[in-house]
Amino acid sequence: MEPREVTPFIAIGVSKQDIREQIWDYMESQNLADFPRPVHHRIPNFKGSYVACQNIKDLEAFARTQEVKVDPDKPLEGVRLLALQSKKTLLVPTPRLRTGLFNKIIPPPGATKDVLRRCATSEGVRNYSAPVGLDSRVLVDLVVVGSVAVSEKGWRIGKGEGYADLEYAMMVSMGAVGPGTPVVTIVHDCQVVNIPETLLEDHDLTVDYILTPTRVITTGCERPKPTGITWSKDFTSVIGKCLKAFSSAMISWEMLGKIPILRSLRCREEQAGKDVTLRDEPRHLLATPSIVRKPRGPPLPELGSGQVEDVPSNTVYVGNLPRDARVSELKTALGVLGAAPLRLTWQGPQRRAFLHYRDAASAQRALFCLQGFHLGANALKVARARQQRTSDLVGGRAEEPHPDHRPSVADP
Repeated sequence: MEPREVTPFIAIGVSKQDIREQIWDYMESQNLADFPRPVHHRIPNFKGSYVACQNIKDLEAFARTQEVKVDPDKPLEGVRLLALQSKKTLLVPTPRLRTGLFNKIIPPPGATKDVLRRCATSEGVRNYSAPVGLDSRVLVDLVVVGSVAVSEKGWRIGKGEGYADLEYAMMVSMGAVGPGTPVVTIVHDCQVVNIPETLLEDHDLTVDYILTPTRVITTGCERPKPTGITWSKDFTSVIGKCLKAFSSAMISWEMLGKIPILRSLRCREEQAGKDVTLRDEPRHLLATPSIVRKPRGPPLPELGSGQVEDVPSNTVYVGNLPRDARVSELKTALGVLGAAPLRLTWQGPQRRAFLHYRDAASAQRALFCLQGFHLGANALKVARARQQRTSDLVGGRAEEPHPDHRPSVADP
C-alpha cells in the first residue's frame, strides 16, 4: 500500500493530534493494526512490524553499533531481538521513567533463541535487566524510537506524551548521545505522511532513517536535534503533554514528583551552574536546596525511652520500606538516582534506613531527589532525620555503599 493513501487529510491548520487520530483511525479501519488494540493513544503495533525491523540489518549504523537504545514499544520488539542476537548492548527506557532512565537487558548465560525472544519483550525489562543510573558511563551509538507519524524529511510525531523527546534530551545532558548519533524509527508505510514544518518545536526529536515493511528511507534531515533539557521550556511543553494538568507551574512540580531521576538530573545541572528554574514556577517551589519543603506526613516514630538528641543534619531518614526489601535493592535505587550516601544504616525489621551524607547540603539534595520515589509498590517516606537518638542510628547495621555507587554529589 502506498503511503500517499493517507496524506490527503494533511491540510493547512492541521494539528499534531489531528494527524494522530487520522493515523489511528485509518490503521484500525483498514485492519493494519496488530496486538495490542485498539491502537489509539499508543505507538501502534502493525502487521509487518517484524519485517520492517529486519530492514535495520541493511543500515551500516546498526552494523557498527555496540550500544543501542530501543524504546519498549511493541512494534520495535524485532529490533530488540536483533540487538541481543548480535550481542550488542541493549538499553531500554524504563516505562514512563518511573524508576530510572534505562534498563540494560542482560540475557542469562547460554540463552537460547526462545529466551532471547522473551528478553526482547516487556517481560525482559522486568526479569532480565539491571538499572542504569546517571553515573553510568553510557555511550549510545544508535537510537531507535517508535512513532505515530513521520515524514520523509525526518519530522516525527509520537503519541503525545513527550517521553521520547524527554529521554533524548536527558541522554544529551548525561553525555550518552551527541549530534552525530543516528536516530531510527520503524513504522507502517501508511504512517509516512506529510507533516507541516509549522508543527515542529525545538524539543521535537527528528529521525535520520525510516524503516517500513517495504522501504528504507534516509531522510537527510538537517534540523538540529534537542541539545539537552531547557528547563524553562521543556517542562511546560514536553512534560505538560504528559500530565494534561491545569497550570504550567503545577505541571512542572507534579512531574518532578513522578520522575525521580529527572529530579536528580535537575539537581546535578543546578550544581553545575545551569539555570534550572521552571517557567511560571512559584517562588516557594524553586529548586534551591535550602528551601525544599519537607514532605507532609507523621513524625518519625519514637524508638524507646531516654533522652532525645539531634543527629547530624547530614542524615536522611527513609521509611515505609517494603517488608521484603533488601539493602542491596535500596543501594541500587540510590545509585540510579545519583543519591548514594557515604554510609547507610539499615534497619530492615523496622522497615527503615538512615542515609549519611558528606554534609547538610548533600543530604538536602538527596532528600529532594528522593521525593515521591517508590521501591517496589511502596512510596518511600523521606525526611531529615531529626529528633532521633544517636544510639538508635548506630544500632542498625551500617553498610558501606558498593564501589559502583559512590557518592556523586559535589562539594557545595
